[in-house]
Amino acid sequence: NVSACKGTSWCWCQCVQIYAVHCLPIALCLALNLLSEKVDQMMEWSSRRSVIRMNGDKFRRFVKAPPRNYSVIVMFTALQPQRQCSVCRQANEEYQVLANSWRYSSAFSNKLFFTVVDYDEGADVFQQLNMNSAPTFMHFPAKGKPKRADTFDLQRIGFASEQLAKWIADRTDVQIRVFRPPNYSGTIALALLVSLVGGLLYLRRNNLEFIYNKTGWAMAALCVVFAMTSGQMWNHIRGPPYAHKNPQNGQVSYIHGSSQAQFVAESHIILLLNAAITMGMVLLNEAATSKGDVGKRRIICLVGLGLVVFFFSFLLSIFRSKYHGYPYR
Repeated sequence: NVSACKGTSWCWCQCVQIYAVHCLPIALCLALNLLSEKVDQMMEWSSRRSVIRMNGDKFRRFVKAPPRNYSVIVMFTALQPQRQCSVCRQANEEYQVLANSWRYSSAFSNKLFFTVVDYDEGADVFQQLNMNSAPTFMHFPAKGKPKRADTFDLQRIGFASEQLAKWIADRTDVQIRVFRPPNYSGTIALALLVSLVGGLLYLRRNNLEFIYNKTGWAMAALCVVFAMTSGQMWNHIRGPPYAHKNPQNGQVSYIHGSSQAQFVAESHIILLLNAAITMGMVLLNEAATSKGDVGKRRIICLVGLGLVVFFFSFLLSIFRSKYHGYPYR
């Protein structure tokens, strides 16, 4: 009874010595056994699926409660169909790509785990963390409590796998190289296009004068240029979402706020703006080189100039919104 011995310094020292010799090793051994069991369980779940699904009890035991020598990335989401959260599904796809990249990489270890807590399976977790929006990404470090930077700034950065990997590297020093599954839709589309062109050439094999049409070749070249300069190849490689809907106010963003990413809708907008600017340049060239009526040429010139100035200003505004600090208007 330690409290009964506090009056005597010799007895107090003996009690402390007995506790240090007998009790501390037992407590340390129990903690190590508990930690080993938790790590083994997390590794077993990870062997089955890259993202571990958790309810309230699992979250409190394996994520919140000590001891823990591993970091945990948790996605709080609402994937049930009745929730109608399209952003949750899009973010979950990017999250799965990132988790699979980590799970099947050579650097995979028991120092980092990816988990998900769905609102319908862990509503008590949402209440415990005072969380009222989804999706949300949080990092629970191996030691200590999460800090402000351990919550991913989804509204400003977006939820692309590459951005999540960069954030995880900043918080855990774990480098994850994102590997996306191959997308054969572009290859299939190219094969269909080649087949279509080959079929047309075969049907018109007796009259191939259209091949020497300069206007047709010019239009085809412009289509390729518009597709490449708008970022279609980037979309094919990265597979970003079409747009982003803010889960708090429901506002839809078609332009990504970072210069390191873009949405599919953004590439379509850039394509249309480039096409309008090119049309203005064609009209300006037509007004300068044609030999028709002067009044008609003046109208064509003004229309072309208006197209170039108006749509190029839109293009520059988009560039300034993505490349912050650009000084010119």
